[in-house]
Amino acid sequence: MKQISLVADVFLQESIRAFENMKKLADNALAQADDSHFYQTLDEESNSLEVLIKHMHGNMLSRWTDFLTTDGEKETRERDGEFESSQHSREELISIWEEGWKVLFTALHALTPEDVLKTIQIRGEENSVLKAIQRQVSHYGYHVGQIVFLSKHWASHHWETLSIARGQSKSFKPQ
Repeated sequence: MKQISLVADVFLQESIRAFENMKKLADNALAQADDSHFYQTLDEESNSLEVLIKHMHGNMLSRWTDFLTTDGEKETRERDGEFESSQHSREELISIWEEGWKVLFTALHALTPEDVLKTIQIRGEENSVLKAIQRQVSHYGYHVGQIVFLSKHWASHHWETLSIARGQSKSFKPQ
């Protein structure tokens, strides 16, 4: 049982680290987007940065509020509205972005290794806490990738890389 607790603790810490890295990546991408870029789409079926932020915010509040005790799809969530443009200011969007991440990190930091194998509900379906966390790592990673792609696209030749710059791979020396 001690071994399971150790593995569960490592899982929680690695999950927190993964979310922190995702947030940092998206924060650095959003910082390179002009205000007008938050509302632009590639086509009528694509999401804007604004929509991605609103959707992730809504999902984070729904999934992570009362994480262990209530269904992860809250009745108060207006998911369809998350995909409609509302022209919130950049400051408003960043504020709800931060709020969503705060709820997520508060919930994760409150979990214990013993919680990892507990069962929770998402849309009436039973999930282990481990599965629910992995589900969100995948979901948010998908949307953070979209945020980075759009931010890079709109910044074009002004983009500052968020990882190893092109042509610099061979000069990278692991520490």
